Amino acid sequence: MCGRYAFYSPAEALVRLFETTLQLPIEVRYNIAPTQFVPVIRESTQAGRQLAMLYWGLVPAWAKDKSIGNRMINARAETLAEKPSFRRAFSQRRCLVLASGFYEWRSEADGKRPYFISRLDEEPFAMAGLWEQWGKGAEALESCTIITANANEFMRPLHLRMPVILSPDQCGAWLDNQGVDTRQAGVLLGPMEEGQLQAWPVSKAINNPRNQGPELIEPAA
Repeated sequence: MCGRYAFYSPAEALVRLFETTLQLPIEVRYNIAPTQFVPVIRESTQAGRQLAMLYWGLVPAWAKDKSIGNRMINARAETLAEKPSFRRAFSQRRCLVLASGFYEWRSEADGKRPYFISRLDEEPFAMAGLWEQWGKGAEALESCTIITANANEFMRPLHLRMPVILSPDQCGAWLDNQGVDTRQAGVLLGPMEEGQLQAWPVSKAINNPRNQGPELIEPAA
């Protein structure tokens, strides 16, 4: 799964990798948690790729209240086309959730130890996501979820699931809700190729979402 991540990459890297203009400033955060607003890229037929800040925890349009989003931070790639909560968004509202790295916890002798996982080349990356709009007027809320797949060999010692990380050349197809159907989009939702990630243990201070700062991703003693 993916329940905590970080975003601290420079804006220039986003423009270069994801071919988007930055209409909004993106705050550097080392401890992004569910129910917070997170940066995503989505595509509009009129305006092209745009940056938006969406609530992390997808709230389906038919939900009675937004609390259901607390249980919708991740969506399994294998069942997107079947689940009522994600089926329409998979067809019509796909997005990229921007990250510099993510955290996972492994059971060790002294309890659960958090690890930070990032690309070997330190570049930012896009996690495949879906978004929805719930409510109207003052109560309207745009929310998102991160799609997960079976872990690759590198990630398996840490967790059996991992976020779907799209390469820059896959992003266009994922965002093309008009020209790429769900069958074609589903082909993109596999585990990341081996040899592209790195991981190291970090401080348990990451367990508290109120903690922030670059020290959270420093290797633990």
